[in-house]
Amino acid sequence: MKILVTFAVDAEFAPWRGLRLFRRIDTGMGAEAYQADINGSQVCVLLTGIGGDKAWVEATKLIWNLDVDMCISSGLAAGLRAEHVLGEVVVARQVEAASQKRTIECDVEMVALARRCGAKGVQLMYSTDHVVISAIEKNELGKVADVVDMESGDILYEAVAFGARVVAIRAVSDSSQEDLPIDFNRVVTKEGDVSIPRVLGEVARRPSVLPSLVRFGKQSRAAAEKLAGVLDRYVEHLAAFNSVSADKAAL
Repeated sequence: MKILVTFAVDAEFAPWRGLRLFRRIDTGMGAEAYQADINGSQVCVLLTGIGGDKAWVEATKLIWNLDVDMCISSGLAAGLRAEHVLGEVVVARQVEAASQKRTIECDVEMVALARRCGAKGVQLMYSTDHVVISAIEKNELGKVADVVDMESGDILYEAVAFGARVVAIRAVSDSSQEDLPIDFNRVVTKEGDVSIPRVLGEVARRPSVLPSLVRFGKQSRAAAEKLAGVLDRYVEHLAAFNSVSADKAAL
């Protein structure tokens, strides 16, 4: 079985990479990729960049010719409602892709398995085209969705198009009640990376944000570590889960 897992940036993936023997692979397509064999399954991790740059699609063509059984959009997300607390790992039943103006239904069995592995089920993840900075905007989005990210909508939309079963599993890095310490839309490059010089420029412009920025970094790291534990259990169980599903389909 072939499982594709995506993260926006390496900081989200790093805790899981520390748990498994992932090897770096050369895609030649501008996308950073890693591979591992887990419980009999081929697992490929692609870093899409913030906003889900489409280089990952070309990389998937090269690695597996789009022959993917399951796709997991993973990483961090912002909570949009008070009940979704820092560090909580959530799995969405639906993902709304704002750019595609459509809602993707996540695979019911994959969602149920994620819940058994420790993720909290939520109804809707909203994928937008910008980093949501303010608590005001979070609370407005919270009227219709549970959490927000920037990648899952486009990633799952593409993955469904090439026949994969899909799910979104993410950890809450910032709550609905907090503003982000800086405007991350100003520090993300066209390639979807966070520019450290731009971050330092923001801090130089407003030194008072430094303590909040450090705190945000720590809570994001803690959320990524919790995600790694859930995701590792989840991927381990997917092979057995897929075997059972295939047996049911044959009956």
